[in-house]
Amino acid sequence: MTRSPTIEERRQARQEALAALETLPAEPISVRVSTAVKLTGIPRSTLYELIKSGEIETVKIGRSTFIPYRCLRRLVEG
Repeated sequence: MTRSPTIEERRQARQEALAALETLPAEPISVRVSTAVKLTGIPRSTLYELIKSGEIETVKIGRSTFIPYRCLRRLVEG
């Protein structure tokens, strides 16, 4: 028979989970093109033109195209 965790064990586990969340980045590593359109307000066709010209780098994983978030920040911030 397994025992259920004590209140103290649950508190400890919750604190460890919160501490782990604090180490996560505040912004995503990369986003899909559809999300980039929503975040920047730049039309999809314009984003693809920027990708084709090399102004925005991409990462392909399978059939999905991702844009590194840092590239979007650099684009928007000038």
